[in-house]
Amino acid sequence: MPVFKKIILFTDKDGFARFKEEDIHLDHGNERSQLSPWLPASALQLRHSPVGFQSDFHCTEKPQWLFVLQGMMEIGLRDGSTRRFGPGDHFYSADTLPENTAFDSNIHGHCSRLIGNTPLITAFIQD
Repeated sequence: MPVFKKIILFTDKDGFARFKEEDIHLDHGNERSQLSPWLPASALQLRHSPVGFQSDFHCTEKPQWLFVLQGMMEIGLRDGSTRRFGPGDHFYSADTLPENTAFDSNIHGHCSRLIGNTPLITAFIQD
């Protein structure tokens, strides 16, 4: 049975952002078109980021899927690791600030930046 790899950016118990992966089984549909179960979605937002874009460390306000439509983006974590996403790549951004916690610029969140000379176009889809 084919699977869709759900890449998840999340806040771990220690407050640091990390990546993990889960499988979404494509066990619906038929031989010609394997489908996942319906997943919840409530809103879509598109973003254009010009060449040179980079963000400070921040947390995701509300969990959401991010799909890269154009360009290359890099997500950086506090431990110094990075992961790049290009056209057709995705991740589920769920590194929200823990409840009743003030943002600590030494622990929380992730940063992002555009790689290369092509503007970044992304689609955000919230649950």
